[in-house]
Amino acid sequence: MVSVVHSLQPSSDEAEALSRLCSGLPADDAARAGTALDLAREAYGEQALGTGESILQHALGMALIVASLDLDADARIAALLFAASDHVEDCSERLKVGFGDTVAGLVAGLHRLGGLRPLTRAAAGGGAAGEGVTEMRAQTEVLRKMLLAMVDDIRVVLLRLASRVQTLRFLNDRPGAERDGMARESLLIYAPLANRLGIWHVKWELEDLSFRYLEPETYKRIARMLDEKRSERENFIDAAVARLHAEMAAVGVRAEIYGRPKHIFSIWNKMRGKDIDFDEVYDVRAVRIIVDEIKDCYTALGIVHHLWQPIHGEFDDYISHPKGNFYRSLHTAVEDENGRSLEVQIRTREMHEHAELGVAAHWRYKESGSSVKAGGAYEDKISWLRQLLSWRDEIADSAEWVQQFKRAALDDTIYVLTPQDKVIDLPRGATALDFAYRLHTDLGHRCRGAKIDGHMAPLNTPLQNGQRVEIVTVKSGGPSRDWLNPAQGYLATSRARSKAKQWFAAQDEAEMLAQGRSLVTKELQREGQTQANLDELAVKLGLKTAEALFLAAARGEVGMRAIDVALRGGAEELPPEPEIQTRKSKAGDSRILVVGVDKLLTQVGKCCKPMPPDAITGFVTRGKGISIHRVECINFRNMAARNPERVISAEWGEGGAQSGAVYPVDLLVDAGDRQGLLRDISDILSREKINVTAVKTQSRAGVAHMGFTVELSGTAALQKALSLLREVPGVISATRR
Repeated sequence: MVSVVHSLQPSSDEAEALSRLCSGLPADDAARAGTALDLAREAYGEQALGTGESILQHALGMALIVASLDLDADARIAALLFAASDHVEDCSERLKVGFGDTVAGLVAGLHRLGGLRPLTRAAAGGGAAGEGVTEMRAQTEVLRKMLLAMVDDIRVVLLRLASRVQTLRFLNDRPGAERDGMARESLLIYAPLANRLGIWHVKWELEDLSFRYLEPETYKRIARMLDEKRSERENFIDAAVARLHAEMAAVGVRAEIYGRPKHIFSIWNKMRGKDIDFDEVYDVRAVRIIVDEIKDCYTALGIVHHLWQPIHGEFDDYISHPKGNFYRSLHTAVEDENGRSLEVQIRTREMHEHAELGVAAHWRYKESGSSVKAGGAYEDKISWLRQLLSWRDEIADSAEWVQQFKRAALDDTIYVLTPQDKVIDLPRGATALDFAYRLHTDLGHRCRGAKIDGHMAPLNTPLQNGQRVEIVTVKSGGPSRDWLNPAQGYLATSRARSKAKQWFAAQDEAEMLAQGRSLVTKELQREGQTQANLDELAVKLGLKTAEALFLAAARGEVGMRAIDVALRGGAEELPPEPEIQTRKSKAGDSRILVVGVDKLLTQVGKCCKPMPPDAITGFVTRGKGISIHRVECINFRNMAARNPERVISAEWGEGGAQSGAVYPVDLLVDAGDRQGLLRDISDILSREKINVTAVKTQSRAGVAHMGFTVELSGTAALQKALSLLREVPGVISATRR
C-alpha cells in the first residue's frame, strides 16, 4: 500500500475541495481519492511550479475541473498526482500498487506530454527563425495532432487541458511576459484541441481568459457593449428555452432545446472575421432546437417566429439548400419586446450528428486562420473521440467506456522530432531511413546511420511517438539495394521507396548513356566524322537529342549501319532494275511473299528479327534484295523516312506457317544477379528444346542484364518461353526486344 505521513493534516480548504472532488463517487473511490491527496501533500510539500503556484493547489484545482467534466475516479486521482513522476521515488510501481495500473498510466502519460512543453512554447513564440507563416501554421497543426497521438488514453489530453485552465485562472492577477506566453500557447494549441473534442466549457474558458490577458482593452470594450451581465443573459436563455419547450409540447413535437450566451472571445472573433460591428452580432444569445423529423424543423421555425419578431435578412434555410459540406440546419435571428436578439438553430438529430461529428464538423470551419488539412483517418478519429465523450453521461465509469477510450488513440500516425525540435509526422511503422527521406531526398540517399534519442540504432528501427532522430550521413554516395528488400524492413513508406528506385534508375541510365556514347564515338572515329553534329545526327535517325541517340545505341535500337547511312545523308542508290529481277530466292525464303514482285532475294532484318505473325514490311536495299522488318522497327522507320520510295509491302506467305520453320528472336532478361542464374535460365531453354545462337550478359549495380538470341517457331512458343523465364527465381522481367 502507499505509505502516507499522517502528521500532515489537510487544511479546511483542502477538505472542502476533496469533498467536492468526491461528489458522486462510490465510497471506495472516494477513499482512494483521499489517499491520493495524502500522497500528493506528502510528495509536493510547499513546492511550487514555475508560475509560482503551489503544486498541491494546482493539483486540487485541476482535479475539480476534471470532476466538472464528469470524468471517472481514476482521472480525478491522476489529476491530484499529476506531478508525482518528478516527486515520488519508484513512482510507477507505487502508483500501480496503491491506485491501479490505470492511474499509473494516466500519470505517466501526463509526464510524457510535459516533455512537449518546449515545442508548444516555441510554436506560441513564433517558431524557429526563418520559418514562414505557412510553415509555422503547419507545425502548429502537427503539434495539435501530436498531443493526441502521444497518449494511449484520451483522458490524458483532458487532464492536460484541465491543467492549463487551472494555470490561466491562477495567473489572473499576475500580468507579465509569462502570462502572455501561456495565453498565446493556449489559444494556439489547447483551445483548438478542446474545440475538436467538443469540450465547450473548457474551450470557452481557455479562449476568454487568454483573450483577456492578451487584449485587455478590447476585452473590456466588448464586455461593456454587452449591456447585461452574463448571469442575466443566462437567465434570458433559460426563460427562452422553457417557453419553447412549452410551445413545442403544446403542438405535440418532441424536442431537445438548449442554449448558452456567446462568450467574449467568440464575439470578437466573429466581428473580426466578418468585419462587422457589435450591433450586427445577433448570436450573443443562442438557442439550438433538435427534433426528430424534417417537418418538425419547420413547425419549430413557425413557433419561434410567432413568439419573437424575426430580424430581416437573418434567415437561412440550409435544409432546402445545404452548404457545400452538406451541412443542413435552419438559422434565424429574432428580437424580444425589449430589443434583445436571439439566434436560433433548428435541425434533426441526424443533421446534428453530421454537423458535430461528420464531414461538416463544427471545428473545421470555426478555427479562424487555421491551415487545417486533416486527412480522413484523423478526422474519423476525432469524430470517434467526440462520440465517446458525448456518451460519458450514459455509461460513465463503465468498463466498456474505459476500454473504448484506450482504443481511441490516433494509431495511424506517429510524430517524431528533428534535432532542431521540428515535428515530423510519419505513418506508423516508419523507420529512421523513412525519416531521412522525408526530410530531404539527398539526405536519404546519403544516410548511413541514425541516432534515436541520442543512441545509435539500426536504420530499419521502427520509430515511436516523441522520439528525437538524428541522421548520420556520408558526403557522397547512394542507397543500398538492400533498402528495397521488403524482408529487411528498411523502408516502410512508398515515398521513400520511390526515391530510392529513382536513384537506381538514374544510375542505370547514366551507365547506358556512357556505353552508348562510347559506341557512337567509336563509329564516328571509324568513319572519320568526329566533328559531326550529334543533335542533327539524332534528328536524322528520328530521335530528339544526342542523349536519346546514345541510349538507343546502347540498347541496340539503333545499329551502327543506320548511323553510317545517316552520316552519309542517306544517299544510297536504288539497285538497278535488271539486277533485282534476275535474282533467285534462296531455298527456305519462300515463306516470305513480297507483294507485287516475285522471286526476289529476301533477308530477315537482324535489327528486329520478325517472325509470324508479326506485321512486316520490306525495304529495297542495294545489292542485297529485300530486307524484311517488323513495321514498328525503329531502323526501318528511320530508313523509310529518308527513302520512302524504297518501301515495299510484304506479308508472310503460306510457307510461313509450315511445321519445322524457326526464326531468330532476341530475348532480354533482367534479374537480380546471383550465382547459378545463367545455369537456371539455360536449363529452362534446354528443357524446352530452344536453340540458343548467341548470349550476351552484363551486371550493373547488382542487376544482371542478359540478352539471348534463340530460334522459335512462332509467337506461341515465344510467349511460353517468356512465361517460363519470368518464373525463374530472381527474374525481374523477360521481354522480346
